[in-house]
Amino acid sequence: MKQHTIIFVPHARAKFRKWRLSTLQAASLLGGLAFLTIGGVVATISYFGATVDRDQLVALQSENAALREINDGFDSSIRELEGTVEEYQGRIRDLAIVAGLSEPAPPEAGIGGGDPEHSGGGALAEDLLGIEAQLFQMGRGMDRVERKLNENSLLISTTPAISPVKGLLTSGYGYRADPFTGRRSFHHGIDIVAPRGQEIRATGNGLVTKAGRDPGLGNAVYVSHGFGIVTRYGHMSKINVRAGERIRRGDVIGHVGSSGRATGNHVHYEVHVDGHAEDPLGYILDGTRKRGW
Repeated sequence: MKQHTIIFVPHARAKFRKWRLSTLQAASLLGGLAFLTIGGVVATISYFGATVDRDQLVALQSENAALREINDGFDSSIRELEGTVEEYQGRIRDLAIVAGLSEPAPPEAGIGGGDPEHSGGGALAEDLLGIEAQLFQMGRGMDRVERKLNENSLLISTTPAISPVKGLLTSGYGYRADPFTGRRSFHHGIDIVAPRGQEIRATGNGLVTKAGRDPGLGNAVYVSHGFGIVTRYGHMSKINVRAGERIRRGDVIGHVGSSGRATGNHVHYEVHVDGHAEDPLGYILDGTRKRGW
């Protein structure tokens, strides 16, 4: 086998050093050095790779912890939101009762879900869909309650509720002796005596359908209040409104007089519902009757 000589030349005057190696020994030495070099490189890469993996693992663990905290926060918020939805549903039901509705909205579709602890993200989405369905039903319920309250408000504002004038009740609703003939006849309203020229006020919101001369009531005003309700005011000395005019409760529509078929200054007041006369005293709610007119 071939022999190889390695000479080491030191500085200054030191002796030369030389080693004799065979080809096999040189190959073995080079192979060992290569093995050590490759091993060192692999060890270095593995070390730094392991460090990166550990850093990534720590980062992922921290991120997962943050996500769990956020998820718990969402879960808590959803529970609070559900509680708020239930509270407002209760309030809407109370308003529905006030408005005269048995139910604020049709029965809602059934909803449900699994346990958030075991169902994963699907449970959160299912909860949100459930809340969305509840909010939709609440919106429909609120619309119904609002419509009914508006309708009731309109009915309340248009229904006759006060006395047209303050004075003395001289003739009530029903059968009586006619003041001109003395015969028994039906009186379709009430008569309230008051000084001539005293203001006569509308007893509810409505539309003036007639303002002029009437064969029996003299100067008269008819007011349509909607919902089939009409009021009539007669024997005025002066009319302050005209047909087609919209008026509100308390507006002055005329003045006390004795026009038409009357024996003296007074107001003849009638209330008609669906074309039938009713006792006006049942519609005077402002306490005038308690004060003895």
